Amino acid sequence: MAHLENAPAENLDAMADELALAAAVMGFEPNSLKIMAHRPEILRGFMALSAAVLGPEAKLAPGLRQMIAYIASAAAGCNYCQAHTAHGAHERGVSAEKIENLWSYETDDLFSDAERAALALAQAAGSVPNRANQAHFDALKRHFTEAEICEIVAVISTFGFLNRWNDTMATPLEESPLAFAEAHLLGSEWKPERHK
Repeated sequence: MAHLENAPAENLDAMADELALAAAVMGFEPNSLKIMAHRPEILRGFMALSAAVLGPEAKLAPGLRQMIAYIASAAAGCNYCQAHTAHGAHERGVSAEKIENLWSYETDDLFSDAERAALALAQAAGSVPNRANQAHFDALKRHFTEAEICEIVAVISTFGFLNRWNDTMATPLEESPLAFAEAHLLGSEWKPERHK
């Protein structure tokens, strides 16, 4: 059960454009943003950051961004964000099989060396304490430009905020990411209880 309800109707009405934009991108209005709308200026600031990191000007492939966010979220222990990012990766063309095997990225043939490097940093940087080190960046530099590496870290960091927000708030999962996660993530220690 969520620790806070959605923002009052007048706040949601005032943020209708922002919520509609999120729904257009994600396929549903995320409950996390409806709760965040208690403070519209925080929601607007977060939406601006999200657009810069995940929007159409992004350099990385959308599916890779979602896989990076998934691994960082799993390392941080946020089941809400794991459901969202797994669902988002699938919506952006990543196969269900690849999503189900994300925790085997180091050895599974479904993953390229570039993906392995990005996911290894996501796992290390999403952990507490942060375990990112020079070896992670050396591996990334073999496959990505500095701008792309900056974006990888920005994805991890943006989801660091969301991981803390949603796990702290016990944000309830929406129907479509919940259904996808229940179908594809239950074998990976994913547990929806906090977010139902």
